[in-house]
Amino acid sequence: MNKFGRALLATTALGTATVAYAAGIERRRWTLREATVPVLAPGSTPLRVLHLSDLHMLPGQQSKQRWVAALAELEPDLVVNTGDNLAHLQAVPAVIRALGPLLERPGVFVFGSNDYYAPRPKNPVRYLLPSAKTKRIHGIQLPWRDLRAAMVERGWLDLTHVRRTFRAGGLEVFAAGLDDPHLKRDRYDEIAGDVPAADLRLGVTHSPEPRVLDGFAGDGYDLVLAGHTHGGQLRVPGYGAIVTNCDLDRSRARGVSRWGAHTWLNVSAGLGTSPYAPVRFACPPEASLLTLVERPVDAGQDGSGVERDTRFGVGGGIR
Repeated sequence: MNKFGRALLATTALGTATVAYAAGIERRRWTLREATVPVLAPGSTPLRVLHLSDLHMLPGQQSKQRWVAALAELEPDLVVNTGDNLAHLQAVPAVIRALGPLLERPGVFVFGSNDYYAPRPKNPVRYLLPSAKTKRIHGIQLPWRDLRAAMVERGWLDLTHVRRTFRAGGLEVFAAGLDDPHLKRDRYDEIAGDVPAADLRLGVTHSPEPRVLDGFAGDGYDLVLAGHTHGGQLRVPGYGAIVTNCDLDRSRARGVSRWGAHTWLNVSAGLGTSPYAPVRFACPPEASLLTLVERPVDAGQDGSGVERDTRFGVGGGIR
């Protein structure tokens, strides 16, 4: 075999191994990301927020269901779910099994496009070429009303186009949320206006579209939580996310960042994928545990308030 043949064989083998890893290993490498974010009113005690997003649950995904359920061992003060829970007509019971112990804790949620409509097969190249504008064709409708009823029945608050004040971890939280901006269902005017004083002013959305983030920041929210991007899903080491599947810049595809002078943003890389694109590379599925602490009076604007934003697999009893 000549040099070209050996190089072609080696390249083919490497590509095959990479795809096998991305499809068979990394997309099941459940990960907890922790960060400390200085957003609370001065004098507040720390608040532990568990941020879940993009489960894209299929009925048979038992490993994912067990791992999410075990996150209750973290004893969060508040759980925030930013949508895209479903990927199948019969997935509602699986989602509720996964969330079960967490539904005993204070929680809020909004929905994403894949709560309303089932995923459809797509050319993956279209995902990597966001400039290509095509007409959106929805899949079949999913039983999002059943999912909503189960969450609300257990005490979680639906923040879709509403403003709510509640207590979590001994603190007063003012929160508002939007329907999915990815589907252009967001109506920020319904929640716009003066934001009352609270220990934490929280905005919740599925897709972190800049127009939405500008609205929350302009109204003085301390923290906005979002998902949708899957962290890029396919990331290039040293480069990061290739795309975000929205108008958010690639550098914010996952993790904590500043949005303007006052507001912080956390974008979850999520816990699932479309069943028609079941791969992740350099971007394991994740839940976020955010420890919110009081903001310093002289906090700067360079993001230096985040003490750590580490990535690691959950240990102990969480598998």
